[in-house]
Parts: sequence; structure tokens; C-alpha cells
Amino acid sequence: MGSPSVSTHRGLVPWQGLLLVVSILNYWCPPTTAQFAVVPTNAAEGTNVSLRLHNTPPDVIGFVWYRGERAKPYNKIATFDVNQKTHVRGPAYSGREEIIYDGSLMLTNVTLNDTGNYTVAVYLGGSVKEVRFGQLHVYELVKRPILLATNITSTEEKGVAIFICHTNALSIQWLFNGMNLQLSERKKLSEDHSSLTIDPVQREDVGLYRCRASNPVSYADSWDLELHLSHE
Repeated sequence: MGSPSVSTHRGLVPWQGLLLVVSILNYWCPPTTAQFAVVPTNAAEGTNVSLRLHNTPPDVIGFVWYRGERAKPYNKIATFDVNQKTHVRGPAYSGREEIIYDGSLMLTNVTLNDTGNYTVAVYLGGSVKEVRFGQLHVYELVKRPILLATNITSTEEKGVAIFICHTNALSIQWLFNGMNLQLSERKKLSEDHSSLTIDPVQREDVGLYRCRASNPVSYADSWDLELHLSHE
């Protein structure tokens, strides 16, 4: 029996030949070029941070950074001429920005007001340019949360213990004896995770409780509170 074939407008082509052609095409397919982008960045208030560029095009002759999503003259921060190594400040320059050698934008002593979008225009010669924007998020360093509780001395199978974590951080995590707290039908968190209810309290619940407040750049733990069992 002959080899199976497929029909084309020129006739029949053996399957083996077709597979060979497909294999060759796959082998020689050029890799996809990663896209030029501004890397989104998180930073702690008061620190220095760089808005870095990813896959910058080759043969760049100049970088221009803007505050906001639009490349408009009124929100220009600065221009950097690659060949001349010169900077020209724009209306949005605050005295804390600098375009460094690779086109990244360095900001010193960032504040919460620096949070937002930043746009870069990359000039490639012949009036050709590529424009991208990225985001900077500046966060406060998380302060130690305050942990309060009711009925930290409870009666087994009767008492209800409630822990409340006071913080303005974005996220709250609960720990029991230094480990992540395992929730159950008796141990439940409020919708915003700021309070923990244990109902009813059992002997296995005795120990140290702590809440951990965090944001993308920092975290802080509360002091421990110990849950006891009373004996009737």
C-alpha cells in the first residue's frame, strides 16, 4: 500500500513531504520580539526609585518623559539627548527627576503624590518615535497594627473570642502560634479580614494570636495576644 497523500492545486503531495516542510518552517520561524514597555513599579514613600524600560529599541537617539498618560508639552518632565548626553528640563520637572543613561526615569524621595502614570517617548531618528506609559505606585510604610480582643479567657465549648486588628494597610493576615491561621467553621474572618471570631472556643484554640498588616512594599506585625481557657 502506498503512502497516504494530500491534494493540492498541483496534484498529490506525500504526507511525509508535507510534515518535513512544516517542520522546516517551524524550525526557521524567527522568534517573536518582546514588546517595548515601561515596567510598572511599586515603591515605599521616601525612597528612590527608577521607572525602567523593558526591551528598549536599538539606535535610540533621545528619551522624553512626561507625567501622565499623554505626551504633551505642558506635562513634560525632561528630555535626554543620547548623543550629546544632555538634559533639558520641562514644565513638570520638580527637581527630583533624572533620566539616566539607559532611558529609565529616576525619582528621588518619592511621595504619595508621585503615584500615577508616566509616559516615555523614545526617538529612533528620522522623526520616528515610540510612546509607552507605565504606572508608579507609592505606598506608606506599614505601621505596627493594634490587636484588641474580647474574652481572651473563655470557657471551653461556651465562650466566644473576638480579635480585632486596627490598621490602615491594604491587607491583613492572621497568625496562630507564629504560623498561618487555619480557618474553619468555628474560626471565621470578617469580609475585610480585620476581625477574627472563634465560636465556640475549644482547647485547641489556646495560644498566641497575631495579625500582620501589609501592602506591596512593607509589612508589620501586631503584638501577640494569648487566648486562655477558664475552668468552671
